[in-house]
Amino acid sequence: MPTPDTSLMANAIRALTMDAVQQANSGHPGAPMGMADMAVALWSQHLKHNPGDPHWPDRDRFVLSNGHGSMLLYALLHLTGYDLAMSELRNFRQLHSKTPGHPEVDVTPGVETTTGPLGQGITNAVGMALAEKLLAAEFNRPGHNIVDHRTYCFLGDGCLMEGISHEAVALAGAWKLNKLVALYDDNGISIDGKIQPWFVDSVAQRFKACGWNVLGPLDGHEAAAVSDALNQAKASATQPTLIICRTTIGKGSPNRGGTAKAHGEALGADEIKLTREALSWPYEPFVIPDAVYNAWDAKAAGAQAQAQWQGQLATYKAAYPDLAQAFTRRMAGDLPDNFAQTAVDAVLAAHTKAETVASRKASQQALEVFTLALPELLGGSADLTGSNLTNTSSTPALRFDATGMPNGGRHINYGVREFGMAAIMNGVTLHGGYIPYGGTFLTFSDYSRNAIRMAALMKKRVIHVFTHDSIGLGEDGPTHQSVEHAAALRLIPNLDVWRPADTAETAVAWTMAIGNRSRPSALLLSRQNLPYLPKAGLDEISKGAYVLAEPAEVGIKRKAQAVIIATGSEVQLALHAQAALAKLKIAVRVVSMPSTTTFDRQTVAYKSSVLPAGVPRVAIEAGVTDGWWKYGCAAVVGIDTYGESAPAPALFKHFKLTAENLADTVRKVLRR
Repeated sequence: MPTPDTSLMANAIRALTMDAVQQANSGHPGAPMGMADMAVALWSQHLKHNPGDPHWPDRDRFVLSNGHGSMLLYALLHLTGYDLAMSELRNFRQLHSKTPGHPEVDVTPGVETTTGPLGQGITNAVGMALAEKLLAAEFNRPGHNIVDHRTYCFLGDGCLMEGISHEAVALAGAWKLNKLVALYDDNGISIDGKIQPWFVDSVAQRFKACGWNVLGPLDGHEAAAVSDALNQAKASATQPTLIICRTTIGKGSPNRGGTAKAHGEALGADEIKLTREALSWPYEPFVIPDAVYNAWDAKAAGAQAQAQWQGQLATYKAAYPDLAQAFTRRMAGDLPDNFAQTAVDAVLAAHTKAETVASRKASQQALEVFTLALPELLGGSADLTGSNLTNTSSTPALRFDATGMPNGGRHINYGVREFGMAAIMNGVTLHGGYIPYGGTFLTFSDYSRNAIRMAALMKKRVIHVFTHDSIGLGEDGPTHQSVEHAAALRLIPNLDVWRPADTAETAVAWTMAIGNRSRPSALLLSRQNLPYLPKAGLDEISKGAYVLAEPAEVGIKRKAQAVIIATGSEVQLALHAQAALAKLKIAVRVVSMPSTTTFDRQTVAYKSSVLPAGVPRVAIEAGVTDGWWKYGCAAVVGIDTYGESAPAPALFKHFKLTAENLADTVRKVLRR
């Protein structure tokens, strides 16, 4: 069989890129044209994948961290045989096409993660490589390597300028992720021009300092040189590898190549004509000759590789049937058959014990149950384990020995790296096999926010544990006291936000977060102790809001004149206000609303049964008031300023977050 012409294969990527961007009159041709030879080396000679089954568990993962170069990936997927027709490349960046402006997981077959926000792709790749290493240690047995694949990532200068890349690179080195290989497109250009005035890092020294194996710089347009470096990377036993590839942005374009003009705009018809001539590419737009298709076609090799793995899996299943069943279940994202009963038992236990504890402690109690029952729960904290209480007796600290072998731990010390933690968790869940959760203070959700948004956009199950949820944390003061964060998180579409008021609500919140396959969750938990709230039933907590106390429960046998809506630590204040108002013969219903986002998805009938029409509503929460007006509230008791440094009881009194002020507010509303 003749050796494929790698330059012809690379030029096919360049041609498809400039044609698609030109047709859309939108996009980024420079990076794909510059990285085309790197892609030839990796995708045609090293990447283990099967276009016929993009979800094959033991495939290599490929992440395009510099996601603005999406046409590189779309061209590769089309050429190698994925279900991505040429018509989709013609519809690049058009409504409802499978070729959106930046790669989106579950939109385009073969795309492993949604990239575009720079730095997050390489961080996702770290999470994927971590998941592979941990799964291999957990499931592989001598002679049975059913988990044995690599994670490859292309990244550019922008990814390395983003601070999150420092967080991810450091952790990858600490974890000895030797099956992670990053290829750096070192072209010296970003949107504003040549990067020399603002990016002077010694990238090689930086990665070496973080424990990486660094290869290059090499000529990124020599596919053979890149391939040789990839072979060297595969030989690394304990270090992730960075391959520095010197390239020319917009390679092949006579007038745009090597300039910032190639980065983010179409080349133009005249320049495309000149580029075709320079590349000796005589074909019409979107025309690929059969010889190039044949050189790129990965369907047969991919099917063979997967069939070989399936044979290994069958042998493994015969030798270790229980392990094989667990592996298959976890990679499918399914929960154990007994999960529903485990969850019921956890909630009932919390209800029966009726303990007064901080909801962060209630969270740890729920986690004790769930981490024991679910080996796929992979926890962690951003250097706040003792405060977040994310560790349990089933989740010892994760450590790696000198050879890179993990110790079986399931609680990760991420260090002070909130953003990195959040994006790594996205990578873990994208890989499959684990349900990640990680903790920090709620005020630091701002650091994590874009990664949380990406999980919501991708519809992936990631659980964020945010403790110290309000001014109730006390003396640390306004820098650490969350005021706007609950409201801000609730604005993220497809993110479930829970702020539970007691142990039972916390157990339900965990149950919902674990069971929710199509959205991430954020649990907002108190530092201060919260009393258990007597309740008639538990079934409706999972709907996000429920009637906690009717007027009859404080001695008034008539319909409510007002409804108080409360969350978290303020629900107890609502009950005290209800009792105080009852002494004045004012009938009030108390609604606990641990999750506004979940409640908003309920039926109109259910929402009306909880918040009946025509009855004035007053909300209370130790945070900004804006988000509560959508529930038709006549008044909201909250805090629209920053906090102060003082003990929590003094702060609640100072900011009038008291039962007395709440009762007075209800009375004022009723007098109107």
